Amino acid sequence: QVQLVESGGGLVQAGGSLRLSCAASGSISSFNSMGWYRQAPGKQRELIAAIFTGGNTNYADSVKGRFTISRDIAKNTVYLQMNNLKPEDTAVYYCNAYAFFKGNYWGQGTQVTVSS
Repeated sequence: QVQLVESGGGLVQAGGSLRLSCAASGSISSFNSMGWYRQAPGKQRELIAAIFTGGNTNYADSVKGRFTISRDIAKNTVYLQMNNLKPEDTAVYYCNAYAFFKGNYWGQGTQVTVSS
């Protein structure tokens, strides 16, 4: 059972930056994809960034050009660099790991609050 632990959330002013980290208890190379989701109050959880086995990445339109997902395989850690943050980015951010024969794993979430 792989555990995912997020960190790096907090309160930041609009235009500021944060970097989220997701540390996995096992090898992230065993997963087909790692991703970051977010859920704002009253809204559904949405995928905002993903990185795949070969290193390809994908982003939601709402964060494209502002957020960057990356990974350090040696540290079994995935990152989300968030720049030019906006109040609408306020949400709980969740790390996800997916493998075809294992399913989905989730972290506990970390709160990001962007003040205007």
